[in-house]
Amino acid sequence: MLNHIVLMGRLTRDPELRRTGTGIAVASFSLAVDRDFGSKETGEKETDFIDIVAWRNTAEFVSKYFTKGRMAVVSGRLQIRNWNDKDGNKRRSAEVVADNVYFGDSKRDADAGGSYSTGGYNAAPPASGYNAAPSYNAAPGYGAAPGYSPAPAYGAAPATPAPAADSFAMLEDDDQLPF
Repeated sequence: MLNHIVLMGRLTRDPELRRTGTGIAVASFSLAVDRDFGSKETGEKETDFIDIVAWRNTAEFVSKYFTKGRMAVVSGRLQIRNWNDKDGNKRRSAEVVADNVYFGDSKRDADAGGSYSTGGYNAAPPASGYNAAPSYNAAPGYGAAPGYSPAPAYGAAPATPAPAADSFAMLEDDDQLPF
């Protein structure tokens, strides 16, 4: 059996962090996710609002680094909850239990117009393409965007800058290649 879901959308509200009676962190938030196609009547894309629940380290990470309007990529499983309302009627709710939450934009992109206050949840993604950083609880190299390299550890030597464009020279023949 397989129950795996991946969603990309904007947070509709700031994550709400709570703790269970035993102190386990749980965060809840919702994502506004645009459908890939428009409606037949208007041609406009419709949006689904999907409830997300994150636990433990993922919950703390989300509540610390994500705010309303930020783009997030959520990987997890779909869960259906049965519950009774205040009148005793049986209800069902669908939610995604997040295993990993990734940044779907950069902080710079979010500050420049990717939030509700300056562009709404339908703001276009950055032109630079996929730039999601790995989640808080992902193993190094797992789930990282192509070309992504994490910041060096505290006290590590700074990265060597790339050479200037004018420091490259044309090779006369292929025998000069080091490989």
